[in-house]
Amino acid sequence: MSKRIDLAQTQPAALSAMLNVENYLSLTVLCAKLKELIKIRASMINQCAYCIEMHTTEALKAGIEQQKLFAISAWKESPLFDDKERAILSLTDEMTLIADSAVSDATYQTALKQLGEEQLAEAMMQVIMINAWNRFALATQMQH
Repeated sequence: MSKRIDLAQTQPAALSAMLNVENYLSLTVLCAKLKELIKIRASMINQCAYCIEMHTTEALKAGIEQQKLFAISAWKESPLFDDKERAILSLTDEMTLIADSAVSDATYQTALKQLGEEQLAEAMMQVIMINAWNRFALATQMQH
């Protein structure tokens, strides 16, 4: 791999803006376990090893069982996820792959039913943010 620019050093104001959004997200009521499921699932879809490493470690600290972490890539077939987690994971899949087919009405309505408007908005912002971080890490070939 060739050396890539350090975005944080080259564009510190942009990094600061991203960290401000992260600070906002840290204050939301969406529980840490759901936030980490979002971060891990989007990072898996985007194949971002840096973020997968970081967020599986954080997920364990937040109390997510290893077996559940191992099953995230096959969450649709796994009995380990409850209805709220399934809604979050479906939303994460569709938002991360938004160019494929957007977010379906069924996914949106299920997430709204499970989370309510405020937490749905928080979950959507979390998906948006981890996708931004994935692109940050992948474009610059960050290593874990």
